Amino acid sequence: MSLTELRHSLWEDDQPTAAVSSIRAHISRLRSVLDPVRKGKSSVLVSRASGYALTVPRQARDTSVFEAHVARARDALKREQLSLAHTEIDMALGLWRGPALGEAAEYPFAVRESARLNAARQDARELLTTILIRQGDLMPAVNIAEQLTAGEVSWSLLMRALYAAGRPVEALRQYNRFRTMLARELGLDPSPGLRDLHIAVLRHDTAALGLPRSPTALSGIPPVARTPLVGRSQETARLQSLLGEATAGQSRWAVVSGEPGSGKTRLLDEFAAQAAKAGFAVTRASGGHALGRGKTVTLRRTVTQLADGLRRSGEDADMPDEGGEDVLTALVRQIAHRPTLCVVDDLDWASSDVHDQLLLLARLLRDVPVVVVCALRDTQSPAVSGLLAELARLGTTWLRLDALCTDDVADILAARGERASPAESEELHRRSEGNPFVLGELLKLPPAQRTGPCALVPDAVRSVVQARLTELPAPTRTTLMYAAVDGGRLDVALLAGVQRLTHEQVLCQVDDSAARRLVVWDTDSAAAAGGHYRLSCLVHDVLLDTLATSSRHLFHAAIARELIGGRDPDQVRLAGHLRAAGPMAPARAPAPTGRAGPHQRSASRSTDDVRAIR
Repeated sequence: MSLTELRHSLWEDDQPTAAVSSIRAHISRLRSVLDPVRKGKSSVLVSRASGYALTVPRQARDTSVFEAHVARARDALKREQLSLAHTEIDMALGLWRGPALGEAAEYPFAVRESARLNAARQDARELLTTILIRQGDLMPAVNIAEQLTAGEVSWSLLMRALYAAGRPVEALRQYNRFRTMLARELGLDPSPGLRDLHIAVLRHDTAALGLPRSPTALSGIPPVARTPLVGRSQETARLQSLLGEATAGQSRWAVVSGEPGSGKTRLLDEFAAQAAKAGFAVTRASGGHALGRGKTVTLRRTVTQLADGLRRSGEDADMPDEGGEDVLTALVRQIAHRPTLCVVDDLDWASSDVHDQLLLLARLLRDVPVVVVCALRDTQSPAVSGLLAELARLGTTWLRLDALCTDDVADILAARGERASPAESEELHRRSEGNPFVLGELLKLPPAQRTGPCALVPDAVRSVVQARLTELPAPTRTTLMYAAVDGGRLDVALLAGVQRLTHEQVLCQVDDSAARRLVVWDTDSAAAAGGHYRLSCLVHDVLLDTLATSSRHLFHAAIARELIGGRDPDQVRLAGHLRAAGPMAPARAPAPTGRAGPHQRSASRSTDDVRAIR
């Protein structure tokens, strides 16, 4: 460091007259401490043309020793040597005795290095948390993760630790807490990687979470009886037939599609177990973000994930560690030796290079004993549609998972040993919309809290609904709020009138909401159109729960004014809104006719009030 930098760092612009002499005197005293037995010039604190330099061997610097321990810990974790990794990271963190560079950290010359070292310490503690999770030492993992929440990596570790400790609801709450904080402070959304981790928690997808075993096994909590796989007998039979065809040496591909929560992953879990019992080697991959063996959420190439799965199961110890053509070739070679099931979940999240890999894999896997099953959501991007078109030419089997029916719900309840009347099964079906994930979450509640006046919305389902609602434009959310207050049915004419919108504008909002599975078409209606749009039951409940009492009064009052201004209002419906409007209830007298009648001006004021509280 030059004398100029030293003077500026020590005194900034208020430098004493004897600044240079003072620095030289301090350097002399430092040399006496650092190199007390020197003869002649110091070999530790040396003078150079530009100033002074500290020459200390790497092994004598705590920073170098710390970084070496961390590197060895990462290497041991990669090799699955968890005890060694834990020892190394403990030794690394044991070198710390406070903030980096101590009292000198705030000086200009030390700011950058201090920030680098503190970030390295944060990384090391995150690595320790990862090791603890992998070892199943969950309470310390949760405690450390709770202190680390500085960035997305830390929050993802906290979610993983909480889930592994058998606290999935808390993991979801921490995600919502981070998402809210990010939106409030920076106006940003979580990254795709963290959103994928959130979905993995919702799906109880331990593979995507990077957990070696199920959370109940890690935490010692007795496993809860799992909802039986019901309503998928045809799909299961078709997949099983593919195993027989593959055993005979015929390569087979299948695509399983359905809306989120339709049970795609569960079906693939069951199929993978059946394939393993039939003697198939089983390997799985995710088309989206997967948690790597380190501390980060990364996008590993699909073929590499499949290869890793075979290697971990002992199928091919010589398979290369890196992605690329060598891995692809080795994967094909291994598959050719033994019947193999390859499962690729979340194909709709995959990038174009993943599609290219799968197409190349399809061309190479000809007349070998393999079944490749891909799963994706109903909504498809143009890129994945191109891949599916190519797979169609290979005679691919297509399976779409529709919603469960009322009889399926009754069968599930019977399998759980619960006696339920047809009416109770029907109400559970209506409340869940036949979605297996939602139904499973409802069945975790006590019977009295699943349906009826005491019904609750499960936390996991609430998180999914709130995430979908957040993606909507604010005007569309307001329209859904009005519909929720009006009982859940989407009365297009009323919704348009109360917000001074055209019918076309409201219908566009309804279409957007239906595409996000917030609105459903109800055919149980005697209307001329054969049905009507309504909010799904749980969406209706979540929307109402977000409204304060005063806000509900405003919404009910605005609807009541619109009904009063109508030619022939439904008196029962109007009376209900007037009661619910409380102190904001308008007078029942019908408004005069005319374009700018009092009821329209009142409705306008109420709409403005509602917009003000959004």
